Amino acid sequence: MNLQQRKALLIRLGNYMASDVPSWQEAQESANLENPWFIPAFISLASESIYQNFLKPELLDGLTEYYQIPSGNESPKNIGIVMAGNIPLVGFHDLMCVFISGQSARIKPSSKDQALIKHIVTMMIAWDKRSAQYFSISERIPDCQAYIATGSNNSARYFEYYFNKYPSIIRKNRTSVAVLNGSESEEEREKLANDIFQYFGLGCRNVTKIYVPEHYEFIPLLRSFKKYDYLADHNKYRNNYDYNLAVHIINNQYYMSSPALILVEEKSFFSRISQLNYELYKEELPLLEGLRKDEQIQCVVGRMDTAFGKTQHPGIFDFADGMDTIQFLKSL
Repeated sequence: MNLQQRKALLIRLGNYMASDVPSWQEAQESANLENPWFIPAFISLASESIYQNFLKPELLDGLTEYYQIPSGNESPKNIGIVMAGNIPLVGFHDLMCVFISGQSARIKPSSKDQALIKHIVTMMIAWDKRSAQYFSISERIPDCQAYIATGSNNSARYFEYYFNKYPSIIRKNRTSVAVLNGSESEEEREKLANDIFQYFGLGCRNVTKIYVPEHYEFIPLLRSFKKYDYLADHNKYRNNYDYNLAVHIINNQYYMSSPALILVEEKSFFSRISQLNYELYKEELPLLEGLRKDEQIQCVVGRMDTAFGKTQHPGIFDFADGMDTIQFLKSL
């Protein structure tokens, strides 16, 4: 397939993901049965974001023109992709980059996110049989010329060991933070709630910690979280909430709460499910400078960085961990 044919197939996929055809609805239902964290609202959110931010014709044209991707690939490589499964279709951007560059994706999906990835690949092959050479899904992906692997800090050590002979991109744990100054509007606070609660806070782009000035008034912020109170009805999320709340009560630790979130003063960037950490600061600019350089941080949310409500809508050029996937593939 030449570049235009590959782009056309991705555009068709985007239109399919934006539709309500029965086969796509059934795939989403299967994903929810496979992984209870993938509720319909969040699968729809992920699908809509992929369609709007990756698979529009003008976006794909801009990507291929910027990187001067040739029409044909004279020496395609097998690229192993080890996907994460913390949020729906989190590995799609890697798959898209490999395919648009004319390489062959050898995919190891997460056990938590198999239904959607397998369905997407199956549909693309059904629409154009030539695309079968570009995709394979397996629990083992040997004999690849390069690897892209995403996982925890612990699994990254294994990836580095197994893939040390090959060119690779290996991603570790990351999370996102927000810096508030107390003058945020109600609309901005409600958008911040999206950054915190969407996907139950399980994504690396989810805000798991906020920085606030001394004497910050928390009550308006907690009120802005009200639209996500429904998450307390989700069994797995509620179990985490109840457990964390019990721990803080037993330890006599100060906390604030809404029906679906516990707010705790904590140094760590990473928070437990159903918990949001906070820390007080005195000077905003030195704080921002340090956060922007920290390798554990995916996004810094605030008026001077990533806009409120935008963390879960990365653009086509927003490569995870700042590692340029297309440039990596071109360099092979």
